[in-house]
Amino acid sequence: MEVLMSICADCLLAILILTFNTLSGVNLMPVSVDPVCTATSTAKYSLKFTGKWSQTSFPKHYPLYRPPAQFSPVFGVTHSSDYHIWQSDDYASNGVREFTEKGEAWTLINEVEAAGEKIQSVYGLFSAPAVLDGTGQTISEFEVFARHSFLSFIVRIVPSPDWFVGMDSLNLCDGEHWKESISMDLYPYDAGTDSGFTFSSPNFETIPQDKVTQITSSSPSHPANSFFYPRLKHLPPLAKVILTKIKNTQVFSLPIEPTQSNQIPTGNEIEGSLINTPLDCEVSAWSPWGLCKGKCGESGARHRTRYIHLHPANNGAPCPPLEEERKCTPDNCVPVVSTQLPLSTPKGN
Repeated sequence: MEVLMSICADCLLAILILTFNTLSGVNLMPVSVDPVCTATSTAKYSLKFTGKWSQTSFPKHYPLYRPPAQFSPVFGVTHSSDYHIWQSDDYASNGVREFTEKGEAWTLINEVEAAGEKIQSVYGLFSAPAVLDGTGQTISEFEVFARHSFLSFIVRIVPSPDWFVGMDSLNLCDGEHWKESISMDLYPYDAGTDSGFTFSSPNFETIPQDKVTQITSSSPSHPANSFFYPRLKHLPPLAKVILTKIKNTQVFSLPIEPTQSNQIPTGNEIEGSLINTPLDCEVSAWSPWGLCKGKCGESGARHRTRYIHLHPANNGAPCPPLEEERKCTPDNCVPVVSTQLPLSTPKGN
């Protein structure tokens, strides 16, 4: 799986390079400069994506294998204010559907390319390699200028039905200046195209399609939901992104393959401490009461049982008793009658 994800990341990077070259060759029509941004120069930024998806922060249904918890390549776009890859409370495009469900970026790339050609809303595409661990890191670089000062990106949560983290239309310009540094926590979103509740749910298409919504500790409000933590007011962040302006701007370029400069090895020290999320024990409903067992004429007992759905973690509430007993009178009890035969009388008497 790790090899496959690495190959996919390489493919996506190569595709993005070709697409960017195509966009760069388009004769752009004059576009009105966003009135908020009056910067006269371009700016170059580094993006560092850090996963915070650990078993201590998210102990419920945490994926350990086939595949383990990880993130797809980062798919990013710099654009003007009238363009969106995705939006909360709006329907996901076919490209977003394929990316969040299957990790396939072809349709999404075509959608972005079409926006760049028709309405000149897209300046460039960039990518960062996949993070093959829930707490790994990856980095990339991109360029913005006044007409296209907004950043959007999307990262698929692997495994999941159609869940992702990302950012929609972050303006990196502040008047005539570029922002020096931005740090933001990222939380899970549901693309609204698949109705699975758990990380490993089979494909179950949502008909009709729902809108993109943020997943919280209480929504969807269903015990089977992998992010359902009713004791928490808010979920811990699933990931974090840090954007830093690079002082020495250079011509925009993309690395063809992941290198030490754009992927930080997993297992390194992550900024900030990981949160220990308490996971309470979850048990099934009680079984029906069993038959009353006991001797006739005496008090009997019947039992019922339940089993554990989820064991507690991180000082969560312990499991309640799994068996109950109550007194009863034995059912269908037929007393045994002792019959004594009369003593036989000797013959002749």
